[in-house]
Amino acid sequence: MSKLDNTISRRSFLAGTAAAGSLVMLHPFSARAAANQAHLRIMETTDLHVHVFPYDYYGDKPNDTMGLARTASIIDAIRAEATNSMLVDNGDFLQGNPMGDYIAYERGMREGDVHPIIKAMNTLGYECSTLGNHEFNYGLDFMFKVLSGANFPFVCANLTRGGLAANGREDDLFLKPYVILDKKVKDGAGQEHTVRVGLIGFVPPQIMNWDAKHLAGKAMTRDIVRAAEAWVPQMREEGADIVVALSHSGFGPLQYEENLENASALLAGIDGIDAIVTGHSHLDFPGPKFEGVEGADNAKGLLNGKPAVMGGFWGSHLGLIDLMLERDGNAWRVAGSTSEARPIFERVERETKPLVESKAEVEEAAREDHEATLKYVRTAVGKTSAPLHSYFALVADDPSVQIVAQAQVWYIKDMLKETAYSDIPVLSAAAPFKAGGRGGADYYTDVPAGDVAIKHVADLYLYPNTVQAVLVTGRNVKEWLEMSAGIFNQVEPGKPDQPLLNDAFPSYNFDVIDGVTYAIDLSQPPKYDPKGELINPGANRIVDLKFNGEPIDAEQKFIVATNNYRAGGGGNFPEIGPDKLIFEAPDTNRDVIVRYIVEQGTINPSADANWGFKPLDGASVLFETGPKGAEFAGEVKGVDIAPAGDGENGFALYRITL
Repeated sequence: MSKLDNTISRRSFLAGTAAAGSLVMLHPFSARAAANQAHLRIMETTDLHVHVFPYDYYGDKPNDTMGLARTASIIDAIRAEATNSMLVDNGDFLQGNPMGDYIAYERGMREGDVHPIIKAMNTLGYECSTLGNHEFNYGLDFMFKVLSGANFPFVCANLTRGGLAANGREDDLFLKPYVILDKKVKDGAGQEHTVRVGLIGFVPPQIMNWDAKHLAGKAMTRDIVRAAEAWVPQMREEGADIVVALSHSGFGPLQYEENLENASALLAGIDGIDAIVTGHSHLDFPGPKFEGVEGADNAKGLLNGKPAVMGGFWGSHLGLIDLMLERDGNAWRVAGSTSEARPIFERVERETKPLVESKAEVEEAAREDHEATLKYVRTAVGKTSAPLHSYFALVADDPSVQIVAQAQVWYIKDMLKETAYSDIPVLSAAAPFKAGGRGGADYYTDVPAGDVAIKHVADLYLYPNTVQAVLVTGRNVKEWLEMSAGIFNQVEPGKPDQPLLNDAFPSYNFDVIDGVTYAIDLSQPPKYDPKGELINPGANRIVDLKFNGEPIDAEQKFIVATNNYRAGGGGNFPEIGPDKLIFEAPDTNRDVIVRYIVEQGTINPSADANWGFKPLDGASVLFETGPKGAEFAGEVKGVDIAPAGDGENGFALYRITL
């Protein structure tokens, strides 16, 4: 039989489903399978980040765009569309919202406890999962206590014990590198067969930087591609008919580089891997954001020629890879494929419309933990004299970033007051975490004046990072800011309404450094690209950089309060890494913010406008923010901001005259 066409469109499939009314329509592979063929559907969740309920704990309100309970409600129907199916998870399930922090920091994992995300997953029949980078945020002991409660296996082929380099012995690894499941499938004639499905998992090697405090001396990682090259042939030797990679890694380049964070495209190209489920990037593939991306084929759902999917984040989508398997002698091979990321909601004009309701069984599994989390996040710790919001955090000095910076300086000065560093000036680097982007038009910090509760602190600072301090020079400070300024596009003087923000630059890498003043010259090209590569050596976007009102001395020493991600090299900021580290705090940035607010009683979040844009005659720029930002647009200091209509996907458009 000739190889099947793997370009069956989702549109034609849906047309058939609609014509059938309430009937469940089989996927074309199930409908067309012959006696020697079997349709296998692989369903993927990824980057759940503890979102069991469709609930935003930071905003303390329901949210129809998230929650495994919502994703779960479509799993049964999606299973019914296929003769054979299996459900896998791709990692980053353990950290990412206040429920995760409540369990890790307040309640703990007692003997016999099952973590709420695992309780929820246990109701759905998962067959395997891998680890994401955020599984390590609370330490190895906590992670393994959580994993022990799952009734499905975890695999990871590139995480080793201690200083071992994973050179091929399974005993070196914390988890099995892979599992081979004897999957019972029915072919097109209704006959049952056993297909041996191999599942192998990978985590970004960068965890050794991002969570060095938990992993240094205890664990080691191996390059994703090299680990796959070592283990996949062994899977085939052990009789795996089909090999599926669970890759907690974004797509990345097609050219090999050692220890890539995003290596899924290269992984897909390895001989012996038949399909790949991806994640980490919080995107949905196939999807419009991957048009023109190297190696990605949106029409066919292929990555580097192999069936692939990326199922969004927080339960927003269920990733689907449909494989038509064909009997080839005594083995099976992939004869055709389709891929899809099926959403749980849609946007109609500026409103979010749920496409599904929650599955009650999943919610009930974690109901007690949900209620305890609500009580936890509603506990007041102080007051704020003015609103804390991040609607304009990417275009002007911002109150939500200001408070984080103030708390970090307060803490580091106290920690270093009896040390040899006590007389060195302390600066503070902080970035906006909730600034729209992929999170959507509602993804902003918005804390009203009045009581500040724990939920608000978690809203100000999303991640359980720990405070760290680095010792740098004035030259390092300038280059740090040059890297941050890469979030802005180059602007041509005299030209109106140019796009301001580079969408490829994540907001969590837009560090504002408090304690110095500076302007950003947008007529200059960016000096560094979003990955920290030097692309325009002669560029100087940072101008009028001053400390205490005087031009900064390139050789003067400064201490910069930051977090373990940045101090460990996260974001690839020039010359910022472990060699500059002078202080590692035992406390999280969130805990420090809480303590700061408790001590102050009432905080004053007014931004001090220590940075802005250099004027450019005749130029204006456009940027998007959440529609609720209209309440605060007139209060932004040092920037001429005016509404400019509606943006896309529920955002509002604003203009800055430079």
